[in-house]
Parts: sequence; C-alpha cells; structure tokens
Amino acid sequence: MGDEETSKVHLPPGFHFFPSEEELVLHFLYHKVAHLPCQPDIIPTLDLHHCDPWELINGKALEGDNQWYFFTYKAEEDHRDSVDGYWTPVDDEEPVFSHENKVGVKKTFVYYVGEAPQGIKTNWVMHEYHLLDDAATNPNPNSRRRRSCKKRRRPITRMEDNKWVICQVFDASYGRDQDQRERSDNEMELSCMDEVFLSLDDYDEISQL
Repeated sequence: MGDEETSKVHLPPGFHFFPSEEELVLHFLYHKVAHLPCQPDIIPTLDLHHCDPWELINGKALEGDNQWYFFTYKAEEDHRDSVDGYWTPVDDEEPVFSHENKVGVKKTFVYYVGEAPQGIKTNWVMHEYHLLDDAATNPNPNSRRRRSCKKRRRPITRMEDNKWVICQVFDASYGRDQDQRERSDNEMELSCMDEVFLSLDDYDEISQL
C-alpha cells in the first residue's frame, strides 16, 4: 500500500485516544473516504495482509487504552489473511448509529495463527468499521434547514471512493489478566490482614496469662 505509514504514531503527553463508534465512522472514516483533512491526523494507513496483530503494538498503529487503530482497504473475501495467520469473522454485523440514523456497520473478527481452516485461535480481536454508502452521499442526515456559519460535510459522489475501513484491534485476554491480578492482590491483602488479626489474638492470650 503506497501511503502506508512506517513511523511510530504517538499522541502528545496527557492526551488519550478514546473515540466512540460514531466518531470513528463519521469523523475519522468519513474524512478518509471523502479525501478531506482530518484533525487530528493521527490514524495511520496499513496493509492488513502484511501485518500480524502483535506487530501493531510496536507503534505501527495508533494506541488508545490498549486498543490499536488504523485504516486499511476493504476486503472482498470474508477472511483477512496476514503474514502468519488470518482473521475470520464471528457474530453478525452490528449497526453504528448517529442519533437515530444508521451510518455504518461493525464487523468482528478473531485472529488465528496458521493456515485456514486449521489455524490456532488467539485472543486477538478486530472490529472493522464500514461507512454506509447512504451516509457517504448524505453526510448530514440530522441537519435542519437553517442558517449556520458551520460548513456542511461534502457528500461523496463516487462510490468507489468508499473503499476504506477503520479497524480497532485488541487483545481480549488483557482485561481478564488484569482482573486476575487484581483478585490476586486482594487475596494477598486479605491474607496479610488475617495474619495481623491472628497476631493480635496471640497478643491478647499472652496478656491474659
């Protein structure tokens, strides 16, 4: 992919990337599809076929709360092949709404290492967001007829421009591992408190002798 970003992507200190699904579709993806400048311009473009999920954490994709974001081309086939494995779809497509209007869809994939269909399932999950053609040609479904100093979004007149998707990749085991660590820490704290109370009981028994 000619415009693939190779440098690491970072946010300024103190800033965190935590967008909603609506913002991913109508702000970042829409501007990408419409060839409009997007501020902040921080999400890189990657070729998914040349990138395994664990490579994203090295700065190839934009990191936000242990989730990684990037643009890539739409794929015609159901599976998404990569260097050492493939992404396979799970669950049904989910709609993305702006107010009461459907503006996009979310597809969910799980990563398998090896060759399909005998690959080994991993904990890597990818959400792939698509902009609907209706949202591309009518980007202001909620606008009312009134004077405004704000510029309206430019409609996309060529559907072949709607060839991009925005992806969100994360390790599903991260939250579980963190919960287990917290439970272990809590159990350790309880054990320490038990020892304190036992020591106090021993002290009371000695004092009564």
